[in-house]
Amino acid sequence: MKIKNRQIALWSGPRNLSTALMYSFISRGDLKVFDEPLFGYFLKQTAVWRPSREEALAVMETNYEKVIKEVFEANIPTFTKNIANHIEGLNLDFIKPLKNIILTRNPKEVLASYSKQIESPTLLDLAYNHQLKIIKFLVENKVSFLVIDSNQIKLNPEKELRKMCDFSEIEFTTKMLKWSAGPKSQDGVWAKYWYHSVHQSSGFSQEITKPTSLQTEFLELHNHCETMYQEILKYANNS
Repeated sequence: MKIKNRQIALWSGPRNLSTALMYSFISRGDLKVFDEPLFGYFLKQTAVWRPSREEALAVMETNYEKVIKEVFEANIPTFTKNIANHIEGLNLDFIKPLKNIILTRNPKEVLASYSKQIESPTLLDLAYNHQLKIIKFLVENKVSFLVIDSNQIKLNPEKELRKMCDFSEIEFTTKMLKWSAGPKSQDGVWAKYWYHSVHQSSGFSQEITKPTSLQTEFLELHNHCETMYQEILKYANNS
């Protein structure tokens, strides 16, 4: 099975194991890998704060048309790691030709991790509604896609990676199960704020951390996200 000019797009929420998955695809060695290429556009579009905001805006392309042309329409095999909310305000027609994979995670676990970096997370930050928007767009346009729950990757990395490779029409390789510890040249400038644990890793951790409680101020947000998360999971087996 030849890889040809395969464009694989991962649409993740924050703290969903997306960076580890990006490292897994980097380990293949046969794809050009991009780390959140629409982040500059997203920062400019939404004006939200991130620890790396000024650094990212200083070095990233903020014109989404240029990003789409140079990254998502590149005539080479690519893997793009994206946070789903980076589509905010965009026409989604550009994702139709892509091999779209939606990576999601239990919102209680996401909130427990994400709130360590962002004090008052919002619906925009957590991206469940954007993942649903992507799914509904693909369903309406009869474009196949794949939904993966991050905990399933932890439980059985090879099974889920094989699933992603089959969907993307590329061969699975055991290279995807391991990577060297430390930063990668593909890392975005925000890596020093977010990638500490994955930089210490050399493969997928099988430890699933279940938060025992949720901060009171997050209950309403959690409940809203939980409803969307359950709707996303409905597509996990029939996408």
